[in-house]
Amino acid sequence: MHTMAGNLEGAEALFSLLGAVEDPALFLPLGELGLLRGVEPLPEHEATTRTRRVRVQVAVPAPGYPESAAHELRDRMKAVLGDVELEVAFLPLSEEEAAEVGERLRQANGTDAPADPNSTGGIRPNPFGARRAGVRVLAICSGKGGVGKSSVTVNLAVALARSGQRVGILDADIYGFSVPRMLGVDYPPLSVGRTLVPPVAHGVRVTSMGFFVDEDKAVAWRGPMLHKALEQFLVDVQWGPLDFLLVDMPPGTGDVPLSVADQLPGAECYVVTTPQPAAQRVAQRAAALAREVRLPVRGVIENMAYWRAPDGQCHAIFGEGGGAALAADLEVPLLASLPLESAVREGADEGVPAAVAAPEGEVAKAFAELAAHIVELGPARVYRSELKVH
Repeated sequence: MHTMAGNLEGAEALFSLLGAVEDPALFLPLGELGLLRGVEPLPEHEATTRTRRVRVQVAVPAPGYPESAAHELRDRMKAVLGDVELEVAFLPLSEEEAAEVGERLRQANGTDAPADPNSTGGIRPNPFGARRAGVRVLAICSGKGGVGKSSVTVNLAVALARSGQRVGILDADIYGFSVPRMLGVDYPPLSVGRTLVPPVAHGVRVTSMGFFVDEDKAVAWRGPMLHKALEQFLVDVQWGPLDFLLVDMPPGTGDVPLSVADQLPGAECYVVTTPQPAAQRVAQRAAALAREVRLPVRGVIENMAYWRAPDGQCHAIFGEGGGAALAADLEVPLLASLPLESAVREGADEGVPAAVAAPEGEVAKAFAELAAHIVELGPARVYRSELKVH
């Protein structure tokens, strides 16, 4: 970490130092975005401590720049400057300035390319294609509802973020969106010119249909509209640099999984099931669809595998062995057997995932281990039959 050494005197050196600080809501450095508008060293206080003082002016998208991001930005600048009394003034962007910043975001994230002339409506190329090499896309799927797929997605994302990864969630469960509530997102996507930037909660960036329709309204769309919505979530939302994009898939084998396979051909599939045989058999269908559309199935996650009583005894509420049997059938590893804990349900209702609320608890540790296993697996290798040497 940089600190303000004695040779860093004057506004120019401070401007360079603070320009490298990443905006927590826009995911890029202040200098690169052109948001650092002024840095002024102030006279020291006449006191024995002789505290150094710096005044900073930062432009932010207005309206809607979250207060939580403003506090975090102050903390990041303070960490860079060291023992300094920091005064920060936030300035609103004009409409023209916001448009310029939006274009900088697009350029930095590779989404300023011309629209594909063959695409319907002139949609720009999907940024999670070849130009996003290095981003691992994890499709979290299940054959049926009720197995805790969304809570697994959210807690896994938080665990990855807490381990230092840059993580986003695409809530592709268009009809049954629940991720924003589970994460406790407290502000909508930021509109910067014609660019949308996803909100952040617990270190995870998230985009969901829940931001664009009322929570009590039904989404009654057919396949083409679902496909278009997913396309815009990928193309029009500026995710910033990512290590992982988790896709919370809808249950079953309908239109959305087919669209995800079409738009995210490099996605890795992780199948969530519960221990009972009925759930295991249905989960096999989700894995079969993934393989039909050439998405590699990387592992099985068994949720609600056991409940630990206060006396320490484990009870198999939903039976035993389903996750291991499914993994054996699919010839993939069983990556985790997650406990059944009320903390997961409470965290989903309150917007504080169990991985955050009780980081030393059994379920949080289980998700941390699952995140570590997935990181260790590394990206899937895709072999194409047409490239074989005869």
